[in-house]
Amino acid sequence: MAKWEKKDVSPELVKNIAAKYGCDLLTASILARRGIVRGEDIQFFLEDDPRYLRNPFGLPGMEDAVDRIIAAKEEGEKVLVFGDNDVDGITGTALLASYLRSLELDVSWRIPGGDEPYGLSMQAVEEFAADCGTLIITVDCGISCINEIRRANELSVDVIITDHHEPREELPEALAIVNPKLKDSPYPFRDLSGCGAAFKLVTALRFALKSELYGQPVCLLNTRPVNDAWIIEIAKLRNLMVIDILFETVVPGMMSITETRLPAFLESQQILVWDGPLQKRTLAKLFGGGVEIGMLDVAPEIGKVIPQTEGKSLLRIRELSRIAKYSEKEVTELDVFVNLFSSFMQKREKLFVPEGPELQLAALGTIQDIMPLKDENRIIIKSGLASLKARPRPGLSELLHSLQLAGRRFDAKDISWRFCPAINAARRMGQGEKAAFLLFEEDPQKRRNLADELVRLNEERKLLEEKTWAAVEPRAGESFVRHQEKFTLVYGGDIDRGVAGLIAQRLVKRFKVPAMAVSAGETVLTGSLRSARGYSVSSLLEQNADLFIDSGGHHYAAGFSMNKARWDEFTRRLESAAANMELAAGEEETIAIDAELPPGYLNPEIFKLVDRLEPYGKEHPPLVFLAKNLVIRDISFIGKTETRHVKMTLDAGAYKWPALYWQAADKVGAEFSLGDTVDAVFELSRNWYQGTETPQIIVTDLRRS
Repeated sequence: MAKWEKKDVSPELVKNIAAKYGCDLLTASILARRGIVRGEDIQFFLEDDPRYLRNPFGLPGMEDAVDRIIAAKEEGEKVLVFGDNDVDGITGTALLASYLRSLELDVSWRIPGGDEPYGLSMQAVEEFAADCGTLIITVDCGISCINEIRRANELSVDVIITDHHEPREELPEALAIVNPKLKDSPYPFRDLSGCGAAFKLVTALRFALKSELYGQPVCLLNTRPVNDAWIIEIAKLRNLMVIDILFETVVPGMMSITETRLPAFLESQQILVWDGPLQKRTLAKLFGGGVEIGMLDVAPEIGKVIPQTEGKSLLRIRELSRIAKYSEKEVTELDVFVNLFSSFMQKREKLFVPEGPELQLAALGTIQDIMPLKDENRIIIKSGLASLKARPRPGLSELLHSLQLAGRRFDAKDISWRFCPAINAARRMGQGEKAAFLLFEEDPQKRRNLADELVRLNEERKLLEEKTWAAVEPRAGESFVRHQEKFTLVYGGDIDRGVAGLIAQRLVKRFKVPAMAVSAGETVLTGSLRSARGYSVSSLLEQNADLFIDSGGHHYAAGFSMNKARWDEFTRRLESAAANMELAAGEEETIAIDAELPPGYLNPEIFKLVDRLEPYGKEHPPLVFLAKNLVIRDISFIGKTETRHVKMTLDAGAYKWPALYWQAADKVGAEFSLGDTVDAVFELSRNWYQGTETPQIIVTDLRRS
């Protein structure tokens, strides 16, 4: 029997979260129970404005990448966008190539087709160079393509890598690498998708092409009193990012300005201040009336764009600032000035503000690649799905209609289970280009045909997966025992490479250990690995890198290709590695409860809370509630081939809820019966049927009260 666990949280902590961040006590208690208690984390659950997205110039290599693309535009060079052929790579390729084409660059795109291996290929590099191409930009790949990029350099082709996979010790000799996972990367969030990294490159390019501030340092200066002295504080910004800060404490009349660090720090810089007359009077008091510092008062201009700041001091603005309230450290006047100036520039010039179609693609890539749903990924997905519902871009619109998702509510789960698999099906069935063509095709009828074709391919994929699973499951059990019940693998010519990743994932679910599925061709093998219980499958590949033609991935999902002749050596190493694997303890049968709902809360209004904390997924699963003393008013059975599931009505007093309890038919009469009063642990969902939406409960576990 599963254990129900509702963590105790401090009532004082809950009250503080609610008061400080402006949410209700129930929301605050759920955040606290999930360990989301830092302001910087909470903001991404309570805010969805794209201005909370992080500055793209924090990513390593970004300014070099932007400069090189601008040079290609000015010189009329040929550019190739080369992406992976899964959803993340295809959406990123479409996002970047479409934007570059809007700038009138000579851009072509390419993804691996048919049986081509993952990543940038030698053939692609050489063919592009032969066609007089001079710049390749990778999307969702490239970080492991050392030989291919070395060949590009030999052919005088520059390469910009945008990727998010784990880098190895040796990095490719690319002109620029934009990857949040690079060692010593200053970017504060490492879990962008591959499309997310391409999305950041586009927003940085848009800034560079629109703003006179691109690449130009600007200093924000402020003075404030402290005891008998004054602190002169200056933040130096480049591309709206703080790159240096100076604090100088000065006692009036005690030193000249040349004796301070100010002249060297401010030399040749544009100096901006808030309340120019006040700053001039203060500086005259400190250094004498003869000192002139050329500075521009930006308060009046900012007041026009952000009216609530007009006529107010930085201290007063701090009290009103939404951004400031999420800071864990004390927010200074200089911090307020920096945030205010950045918000002003973004609002006035629409800098770093993504286009709706770009957000749609970035959301799809983030969902499909199972990125953690925290930090800016939440805003990317929430804003992207809102845009997708309101005005889907060409290609996505047709696929929504083919999947009967158009015109109805959908969430990240619907996209993950229905939309992305249809795009991925093309790759899995060896026709990845069809999904990419859908996003580039200009003819509406051809797009409709392609969308229907993707849906058909996905149905074929489902049949292939089930057939493969039936064949390999017995072999997996034998492998599980052979690898000391710490690892399992299946191998064979009957495993299509297109479903190898899905089979590996099913092996993990079945055996609760890291797993591998390998498709055996005549001379080359292609394998997919999935992690479990905290084991890094990418590290397993690194230990055996000498055996592979190519390999790469994340800690929790990775892949490789290798010559068939190396397989026996690999299996010997795997058996040795399995013996030494340290796996986290298997998960207890414990159900974590986010909140207990009194009867008065159990009505459709509760969906406001559920919707506010969307999207749900990796590292932020759907909310789980507990309700006690519900009465079972109706029971029936459902199932396509056999009655395995239970449909019921649960009476909460003022509201009666339709409920589904999967795989529970054998529990009726044994664990609960019609008319019983029960306690239930459940998720909330909406059922969409024939144009009508109905709130419903999805039961996780149920007991007599």
